[in-house]
Amino acid sequence: MSPDVDLTAPTPGPHPVRDGFLELDRRLFEAVAARHWPGADHLLPRLSRSANHGVLWCAAAAALAASRTPRARRAAARGLASLGLASLTINTLGKRSVRRPRPVLDPVPLVRRLKRQPITTSFPSGHAASAAAFATGVALESPAWGAAVAPVAAAVAVSRVYTGVHFPSDVLAGAALGAGAAFAVRGLVPTRAQIVPPARPRADVPALPEGEGLVMVANRGSGTADRVRALCDALPRAEVVECEPEEVGAELERAAGRARVLGVCGGDGTVNAAARIALRHGLPLAVLPGGTLNHFAYDLGVEDVRNLCRAVVRGEGVRVDVGRFSSGDQQGIFLNTFSLGVYPELVRERERWSHRIGGWPAGVLAAVRVLRADRHPLHAEVKGRSHPLWMLFAGNGTYHRMGLAPGRRMDLADGQLDVRVVHGGRRPALRLLSAALAGPLTRSPAHAAVQVGRLHLTGVAAGTLLAYDGEITETQGDLTLEKLPEALTVYRPLPGSRPAPTVV
Repeated sequence: MSPDVDLTAPTPGPHPVRDGFLELDRRLFEAVAARHWPGADHLLPRLSRSANHGVLWCAAAAALAASRTPRARRAAARGLASLGLASLTINTLGKRSVRRPRPVLDPVPLVRRLKRQPITTSFPSGHAASAAAFATGVALESPAWGAAVAPVAAAVAVSRVYTGVHFPSDVLAGAALGAGAAFAVRGLVPTRAQIVPPARPRADVPALPEGEGLVMVANRGSGTADRVRALCDALPRAEVVECEPEEVGAELERAAGRARVLGVCGGDGTVNAAARIALRHGLPLAVLPGGTLNHFAYDLGVEDVRNLCRAVVRGEGVRVDVGRFSSGDQQGIFLNTFSLGVYPELVRERERWSHRIGGWPAGVLAAVRVLRADRHPLHAEVKGRSHPLWMLFAGNGTYHRMGLAPGRRMDLADGQLDVRVVHGGRRPALRLLSAALAGPLTRSPAHAAVQVGRLHLTGVAAGTLLAYDGEITETQGDLTLEKLPEALTVYRPLPGSRPAPTVV
């Protein structure tokens, strides 16, 4: 490998401002080299080496993800994405735009010097850029985790000057570029804090300072043990009932008979069951996310025990819409989505194979089998002619996209069903992909979208699969979808409220 610095290039002519800046930069470098910090001679070189090729930050991201909190996982992903953009910018533009030689190592004590000296150009510092990008990305998603990562990132940046491989201005420029990369990523994929659900319509719900009157039913199948323990610590007088998936419905019914507030901890299917019972008994619902996706809780603004407990202690809640479907004698509700066509077929195929080969392989196999099948699950009649459809989707509330982020709802009480239809034809995978990428467009060659309060579907064959909030069932013929505006009362911390006091 040859160095990026061309040693045969002519030296630029004198320039007072530039030369003065470079002289100041050199003096700062020498001042750091002359200074001895207790313990730093061994610690900082090791820390600097650990950050080579982003190894330190990948390990930090893995540690964040292992915490199993949604915000920490998003912070880890955002930090890595920011680091990737910063590294790409540094390696393609930064290093080749300013071909600055590395500092002379003479003033740096031998014990501090790295065993392998970098041979790329000095400006800007790639290590500082990566450190700042990761720390800033994490902080934009989770300020608390960002505060924990920031001292390590600062130490990595300082270590590049302390070990003699960069001038101070190289580090400052790299850090600025890294922070800029994190903000650029936020522009492409906004944080959840940028999309705050509206606080209206507020609901009167009882404040339960220690949780007395709350009966929380937790689905053990969703892996909720740690969340339940945290809830018991924060609300010691709440009653918690843990049960197996097949017992959830019966336990929810029993809990509704003695609760002031019905609580549920589980995935979207479990929350759907609790919402049906809360509606029937006229109870407010406290939702603690405990499944894999938790769309309803996250769109509501409840991500963890802390969010829910703050709302329960302070008596903060809102009213949200509920979607309802009916087909013959069959009725059900959905808090998130309802769909006909390819998606229910995918779920059925996945369930058929998951117990044999595992969840993810079963999902891939199901997608291949369904999308390669030479048939359309649905047909629509328009002006006397039948048209094939790949999928009909109805969301409980309008789904929006910001940048490259997946769609989410900003208002759970807008009175609208967000109806999307993917037209049939050849190459279903390509059509479905193009519909997904189109986002919230009202019309496209692959799909159409409309927001309505009620939808009646005729000509639906009895036995057609439908999916609602991840559950699968069969239709009994024609279908009607409608909204129940502001039908369900749920706890949710309101914007601007202070954190609840810790219960000891």
